[in-house]
Amino acid sequence: MTTFNLPDLGEGLQEAEIVTWHVGVGDHVVADQPLLSVETEKAVVEIPSPQSGRIAKLFGEAGEIVKIGEPLVEFETAEQADAGTVVGKVPEEKPAKAAKERAPAAEPKAGEGRGLKATPAVRALARKLNVNLAVVGATGAGDTITKADVERAAAALEAAGPLEPLRGVRRAMARNMERAHAEVVPSTVTDAADIGDWPAGTDVTMRLIRAIAAGCGAEPALNAWYLGLDEGRRLHDKVHLSIAMDTADGLFVPVLRDVGNRDEADLRRGLEAMKKDVSARTVPLEELRGGTITLSNFGMFGCQNAALVVLPPQVAILGAGRVHDRIVPLDGAPAIRRALPLSLTFDHRAVMGGEAARFLAALIADLQKAA
Repeated sequence: MTTFNLPDLGEGLQEAEIVTWHVGVGDHVVADQPLLSVETEKAVVEIPSPQSGRIAKLFGEAGEIVKIGEPLVEFETAEQADAGTVVGKVPEEKPAKAAKERAPAAEPKAGEGRGLKATPAVRALARKLNVNLAVVGATGAGDTITKADVERAAAALEAAGPLEPLRGVRRAMARNMERAHAEVVPSTVTDAADIGDWPAGTDVTMRLIRAIAAGCGAEPALNAWYLGLDEGRRLHDKVHLSIAMDTADGLFVPVLRDVGNRDEADLRRGLEAMKKDVSARTVPLEELRGGTITLSNFGMFGCQNAALVVLPPQVAILGAGRVHDRIVPLDGAPAIRRALPLSLTFDHRAVMGGEAARFLAALIADLQKAA
């Protein structure tokens, strides 16, 4: 018997969620035949078989989280595949134990609440009602948690509905946001571009892409990575633009490569291909990596300005708000002009306020050109 473990599917990934199995126990497969689909961060990826042989056992079910290096498939044949992903025999009890260990808990172990004041009887009640004491507001003397506090918390949890564990894209997004909050020192500046001279039918996204490239050309400090552990930054010669795309499953941020050296037709084709891949959940993992600055065109949802989240190692994200009319002075008289609100959030560890202001000024200057 040989066992195929979940291989390393990309830089920094530690786990994947099983989406569906394409084979069953007893099936004979050939090398490179798809075994299953898993979701890692923001892409659904097919895992091919490393060898030919008959399947003796499958580990895990759809919806289950599997850690990198944990078993996926056991083959009857002794034929060996890539030594990096196929290992020797695994005792029967170990896969069962691993599956048990990675089974998601429906709720944090209730009643623990180390450091919280509660009597043994109250802790026992919390365990019985499946209430985590850490989320209970204490009303007793000296901040002691009472029986009534636990019952109130249990009623609130029941009214809120069952716990819905985050999976796939939302799980990855939550972790990325937590990381960004812990690492980045954010600062936001806002302004607006006068786009009243744009021809009818101008593609806002294309103009924003071009303007970001112009801004990075004028102020390269925004097109950079900050490496916190090294306390240093890396400036990039090319602008690889991460573009935030909202879906029902969560936020995808694929990367449009080298936007400063491509014409509009080529960029349009690239953007449409990305949209198609995101919609079908087939965006390659490599297309989610390597972005140097991010664009979030949230104006389609009706907002004008926002304090956005910079995802390290990037140092900046530009947000474009809802295009609207505004009254401005023009040739000494009030005039109604179209305006595009802009929000630039940057990591103040790596970017100075003057650098951010120069970037935004150059970006607006490009946007305010008629064509």
